[in-house]
Amino acid sequence: MSASPVRLLTMLYDRMLLDLNRAEAAQQAGNWPAASEQLIHAQAIVAELSGTLKVDEWEGGENLQAIYGYVMKAMVEANLQHNPAITRECINLLEPLRAAWHEAAAQLPTHAPAPSPAGTGGTLGVG
Repeated sequence: MSASPVRLLTMLYDRMLLDLNRAEAAQQAGNWPAASEQLIHAQAIVAELSGTLKVDEWEGGENLQAIYGYVMKAMVEANLQHNPAITRECINLLEPLRAAWHEAAAQLPTHAPAPSPAGTGGTLGVG
């Protein structure tokens, strides 16, 4: 775990979107066990991001927390209802955030500390 906090954050977002895209494909193929596995892993990532979000440390914290809460509920519904449209909605909500975190990370000097809005200390596999 030698990656910087900002790199861990972008890796979590990358893996979450990978999980969601895999879940959507599995749902469209009717492979419900595979879809469920991917959605559950994406939910674990959202839980980690939400649980480590430092809402009071930046202006957008509450809004990001609300997005995390919404997509968490939506992922559960997508799983229960076997609904790829709900999974797609989650992808459409989270992809711009992923892109924004990557853009922000690219603007940081290589030796700078990570932005503080979301922590990244967890045990989730991101590979």
